[in-house]
Amino acid sequence: MKDTLLTLYDYNCWANARLLEAVAKLDETQFKMPATYPHGGIKGTLVHLLSAEWIWRERCQAGVSPTALLTEADFPTVASLIERWHQEETTMRGYLNALSETELHETVSYKTTSGRPQAQRLDLILHHLLLHGMQHRAEVAAMLTDFGHSPGDIDLIIYLRKIS
Repeated sequence: MKDTLLTLYDYNCWANARLLEAVAKLDETQFKMPATYPHGGIKGTLVHLLSAEWIWRERCQAGVSPTALLTEADFPTVASLIERWHQEETTMRGYLNALSETELHETVSYKTTSGRPQAQRLDLILHHLLLHGMQHRAEVAAMLTDFGHSPGDIDLIIYLRKIS
């Protein structure tokens, strides 16, 4: 199970990198432009995606339940978002690599941002996080395509063929 999880996380990072390469080509107006997606435009959706990766790692690795997500104001530029993304990716990769198969089946207790207690098995939380990323990457990919900066194919099978 851990090998599969690590492969899926590597795919997650690869797909995120494809998006961030395309985002780096946007001007600030395009980056910050509002949209009708659940978390707004490209910036809002990417901040939400990064927030999810950070908050779930904090809950699972550190046993800390942050009471708020990151905000768009935390990232005034594309470069600041990309820098923080790389930091989070490095930290998450270290955490995942250190996990044992046994730990993946342990229950993680945490609180939602509104303070509601929850508990779930770690492997299911991590799979949720990866699937959550797929949803929002698709939204960002659609917006990027509208701006003429498609990230290209970001399917898992494309990544698997690349690493084979």
